[in-house]
Amino acid sequence: MNTGDINVGSFIRHEGELVQILEYQHRTPGNLRAFYQAKMRNLKNGKLVEYRFRSGENVDVVRVELKTMQYLYKEGESMVLMDHTSYEQIYVEASLFGDSIAFLKENIDVIVAFDEETPLFAEPPRTMVLEITYTEPGIKGDTATRTLKPATVETGAKVNVPLFCNTGELIKVDTKTGEYMERVK
Repeated sequence: MNTGDINVGSFIRHEGELVQILEYQHRTPGNLRAFYQAKMRNLKNGKLVEYRFRSGENVDVVRVELKTMQYLYKEGESMVLMDHTSYEQIYVEASLFGDSIAFLKENIDVIVAFDEETPLFAEPPRTMVLEITYTEPGIKGDTATRTLKPATVETGAKVNVPLFCNTGELIKVDTKTGEYMERVK
């Protein structure tokens, strides 16, 4: 395939490494030749790379299959996941989840990207509803500013929450940033 066939979200092999296209723009500066400006993420080490492709340049597009799987439990440095259709269990390196692994609860669905049989990366749901297991009580009347206090949630992760949140309450957490979003009734 050539550079005209790529779009945001495509997976390509660039300089021997598997990368995902995050931003992709076609540029035609004045009287110069047109080119494609790409911002890519290396799937092995997570580094961001910017590169200019010439128009019509050949690229190696990789077919990546996304599967929704159920997270069962952690075993050593691996996460055990189950395929919903075949009930086959596979082991995926915990590092593929990145920092969002701190918010994983058992029996939730995660998305795993495969290059044939090799898992490339894994993503939990964008938000998780978690119970606060411990936090200091808030001081009444201290609500003039958006003051936050540390709280421990059921997975063991630490999240900064507003003063009105107490132990035993459910909160919604953004798994990408680890930030408190809202209280859940």
